Amino acid sequence: MMRLALLGNPVGHSRSPAMHHAALAYHGVEGVYDAREVDAAQFTSAVSEIAAGTLTGVNVTMPHKSLAYAASEVVSADAAMARSVNTMMVRDQRIVGISTDIPAIRSCWRRAELPADDVLILGSGGAAAAALVAVASIAVGRISVSARRQGAAAQVLKSVGVTGSVVDWGDPFAGVIVNATPLGMSAEELPTPMAARSTGLFDMAYADRPTPAVILATEGGVPFVSGIDMLVEQAALSFEWWTGLPAPRHEMRIATGL
Repeated sequence: MMRLALLGNPVGHSRSPAMHHAALAYHGVEGVYDAREVDAAQFTSAVSEIAAGTLTGVNVTMPHKSLAYAASEVVSADAAMARSVNTMMVRDQRIVGISTDIPAIRSCWRRAELPADDVLILGSGGAAAAALVAVASIAVGRISVSARRQGAAAQVLKSVGVTGSVVDWGDPFAGVIVNATPLGMSAEELPTPMAARSTGLFDMAYADRPTPAVILATEGGVPFVSGIDMLVEQAALSFEWWTGLPAPRHEMRIATGL
């Protein structure tokens, strides 16, 4: 039986267990997927379960993607560039870590036909690093990063090795906005000067209802990717990596209830 888990803090809002249980049931695979709220020490303990075979695989969410990167004995090229891992399992007796966030961003971006304009990434954590790696491989204009702390924005550009500039938080921006922050999960709005002139939106945050940024994009006729689109795609890629089976994306989306 497959034993899968989500590791992070918080995880109470997560739709991952419902999605993966739907995918397992679709293929008739016996398995369980649990959401575990863990601190750093508990995360390390869960990694030991992966090594021992007690856990088949895990997804990792904030704030532990950097810890997952450090705990992986082998990492994919994308994950190495972002220094961020969100999916782990044992292969050939070694703990392997990958980022399904990065290919999910690429896939969703192309599917939504977001314009090849300048791009501003909001945030400076693991999600922002994944977005930088993904966007750098897509034909877009200039890439910028904005965070509440300018130093953090500059640091994520440096750590990923992507050429880009730092934009002051809240400054006006014309182009595609990538929200790699939690803003929107509790109905927070993105800074108005940034969102008002956007030509596209990639919102990595999700909630029980559309985020204010997605509502604004919808009302303005701006192409967008929602956090649910992103959530389902990265989960589908994780499921396919763990099982070798095609992910039933339609059923997984329905299982989110959103």
